[in-house]
Amino acid sequence: MKRYDLRHLKTEFEPRMKEILGTHGAGEVAIFLFEIGDFTPIQKSADLVKECGYELMNSLKFNEVDWTIVAKKA
Repeated sequence: MKRYDLRHLKTEFEPRMKEILGTHGAGEVAIFLFEIGDFTPIQKSADLVKECGYELMNSLKFNEVDWTIVAKKA
């Protein structure tokens, strides 16, 4: 299990998230932390997780501005 803090990328976190998801093997778990802003990134990140062959295990609001997604490689 690895945790990735993508908050510094603001709304441009998706390319980096996709790059990271491409490096994991079957059964591995990735935890991503990113800023949500207007909540649009939440659905985009869930779609990206599915597109990359991962199972979305958890998605929750971490604090007032941050969101956490836990995904497992299928």
